[in-house]
Amino acid sequence: MSGQKPVKPSADGLLASARAIKSKGPAPVHLWNPPFNGDIDMRIARDGTWFYQGTPINRPAMVRLFSSILKREEDRYYLVTPVEKVGIRVDDAPFVAVDVEAAGQGRDQVLTFTTHVGDSAVAGASNPIRMAQDPATGEPAPYVHIRAGLEALIDRKSFYRLMDLGAVEDGWFGLWSSGSFFPLMTVEELERG
Repeated sequence: MSGQKPVKPSADGLLASARAIKSKGPAPVHLWNPPFNGDIDMRIARDGTWFYQGTPINRPAMVRLFSSILKREEDRYYLVTPVEKVGIRVDDAPFVAVDVEAAGQGRDQVLTFTTHVGDSAVAGASNPIRMAQDPATGEPAPYVHIRAGLEALIDRKSFYRLMDLGAVEDGWFGLWSSGSFFPLMTVEELERG
């Protein structure tokens, strides 16, 4: 035994580590595999609000910094630095897509999404769009892949804009982006809608 007491993970410690490694864009968390240090009382709500010990984190820069060290492994989410990995809770998706820009039309259309933390992703084969149902309400819940297994729930205003950009292919209503077609619902479902 070394005589050292294990250090309990804290948001302050993670923040200091994230600041020390922060570069432009998300940290290379896919390269890091530190030991698991337990769970921390941090949660991302469905609307994208981050909470620490039940209190919202109201500093956007702090949320962006934490989001840059976010990693998903199977169905769990972690904040990861080169020396520690702590589990957090995510109610739905860790990001919310708050804007979408469309360039081109039809099969040549390119959709670029921006999240509430400032990340952007171009929908395509590497960043697919998918539709699920909100388990609580049964309403459509559209998502776009942002990076490394992390998705964004597409907000309502962006979803309505996307509905205007949709197309019908082989009985499906969906979206074209970067040469890929993403089926969202059958034409029957759309007509019943």
